[in-house]
Amino acid sequence: MKDIILKAENISKQYRLGQVGTGTMAHDLNRWWHQVRGKENPYLKIGDTNDRSTKGESDYVWALQNINFEVERGEILGIIGKNGAGKSTLLKILSRVTAPTTGSIKFGGRVASLLEVGTGFNGEMTGRENIFLNGAILGMTKKEITAKIDEIIDFSGCERYIDTPVKRYSSGMYVRLAFAVAAFLEPDILIIDEVLAVGDAEFQKKAIGKMQDISREGGRTVLFVSHNMAAVKSLCTRGIVLENGNVKFDGKIENAVSFYLSGDSESQNKKTFSSEYDKKEFRLHEISLNPIGKSSDDVLDEYQKIEINTVFTLKDIDSKLHVTFVLNNEMGDSLFTFSHVNNKLKLNQGLNKIKCTLPEGFLNIGSYYLSLYIIENSQTTLFVEKDIMSFNVQEGEREIGSWMGKEPGFIKPKFDWLID
Repeated sequence: MKDIILKAENISKQYRLGQVGTGTMAHDLNRWWHQVRGKENPYLKIGDTNDRSTKGESDYVWALQNINFEVERGEILGIIGKNGAGKSTLLKILSRVTAPTTGSIKFGGRVASLLEVGTGFNGEMTGRENIFLNGAILGMTKKEITAKIDEIIDFSGCERYIDTPVKRYSSGMYVRLAFAVAAFLEPDILIIDEVLAVGDAEFQKKAIGKMQDISREGGRTVLFVSHNMAAVKSLCTRGIVLENGNVKFDGKIENAVSFYLSGDSESQNKKTFSSEYDKKEFRLHEISLNPIGKSSDDVLDEYQKIEINTVFTLKDIDSKLHVTFVLNNEMGDSLFTFSHVNNKLKLNQGLNKIKCTLPEGFLNIGSYYLSLYIIENSQTTLFVEKDIMSFNVQEGEREIGSWMGKEPGFIKPKFDWLID
């Protein structure tokens, strides 16, 4: 049996655009009149999807629509998506900051949330006083807070300023103290929305380590929103991708990140070819990529060996064909050319399964495009198709506090180094 601590059912949130007070009373009266007659709210039938990049036709917009998911106790769930996808709105609903327009949420424990820098803090009160204030909001007794206060202050690194009003804190100090309060006062569900980006690398490392500890050892649940895919992959076990207010993907975190980065639910790592690739001399069946020892459904990251597989039928052994690829980056620059003839391998008549393995950690993070050339007798090009397929190399799991993001360059060869 699953131990479900949070369940969201048919969550939707509708907002009215424009200035407050322009026609709102008429809309409210219309809602009331429908309610008196036992009819549905008329404004739930209208409204545009949550796409910030387009001009809508309605005064109403659905920030979220029909969101359904469950979270198990002890699970660390990553919620990812583009700006405006509805992530913060969802977390505000889960934190009870705002109510959903439709739907319901069932909780199995106490919730602590860190939605933005300074959430729940009184600027005129000292750091110490705010610890007690936040603890009281979370339902802790003064005795329970006192027992934890030394750990909270030590973890936050703000001991020197703990008796200073927090309005004089920097944004980094704010979030350090706020996170320490939320984490150490032992909520059953901890909700974190991007605020760790304000902290420095040292604090990010401590904070994510703490979230892992409270999940593994305390059996507590964490909901984590971030645009830092390395942090998400390092911390979370499962991911939800939001797009225009809808859940587009729910599954393993590696696959969720892949879906988010590719913007497409279909695998980018496999392509099967139709009869138009059946020529007089050959037939091209399939090209696929996969991490070594895994399938093409698995994501490719910067630290893996990558296999490129080509399934190809040679119809006439006398044709002396060879398969050549050119790898291009997203700007169309050709990075290098590679072919099986460089290893003095020859195609056999009939079906051939050609495998090329790129070294571990060879390709940098980014999007790549393969162009295919079929060459006859090492001089005549029988077939060419530029950008025959594309694939993405993701950021691998990294230690929090180390360099995050893409390093300069498109390839990362491992050279031999020696120090005498």
